[in-house]
Order: sequence, then C-alpha cells, then structure tokens
Amino acid sequence: MKQEPEVLKLSDMIKGWFIGNFEPSAYQTNDVEVGIKKYDAGDYESSHYHKIATEFTIILNGSVEMNNTIYSDGDIIKILPGISTDFKALTSVTTVVVKIPGVNNDKYIKYK
Repeated sequence: MKQEPEVLKLSDMIKGWFIGNFEPSAYQTNDVEVGIKKYDAGDYESSHYHKIATEFTIILNGSVEMNNTIYSDGDIIKILPGISTDFKALTSVTTVVVKIPGVNNDKYIKYK
C-alpha cells in the first residue's frame, strides 16, 4: 500500500508558528520552534527578549526596523538570549523565525 505525505495548512497554525511545543503544530517538539510570519506595513511588536532561546529572524521579502536598524531581503538576524529587540514592518514583510531551543514561556517584555 502506497503511503501519501500528510498535508497541513499554514493558515491552520497560530500566527505562522508550525513547529514547536504547541497546538496546533505540524511537528511537536521542545528542540526548536519555527514560524513563517507575515506582516503588513506598520505592524509593530514591542521590545522583548528571551532568557534561554536564541532567535533567528530571516527576512524573506520586505524591510523591517529592529532596534533602529533596517533589515531587508535575505538578512538573517541572530538574537542571543538576553538581547532585546522590537520589530516594525516598514513594508509588507514575510519572515522565517527559528528559536533554539523551543522553550515555552521564554518571552519577556522589556519595560522602559
């Protein structure tokens, strides 16, 4: 009997996150979190940091401003634990975000 691949929809995932220790998930693990995120121009996320995870944000298309620095197509931003950053979409943007390890409740808002 021929086996077929399982097909899931990114639109069924929460905020683009599809691998990690959450539901729904295409693959549930604590080892890593992976998401494909889409933003409209002007979307903003306030400054936050992770105490444990290293986060990689890859700009697939568009441009963003993070901590007063502009990044665009093809840039990979490596954010080590303890480093805070905000995120503002300057254009429509698609990113891939990878967090290693995939630690639940490891997002801390930086207060001024």
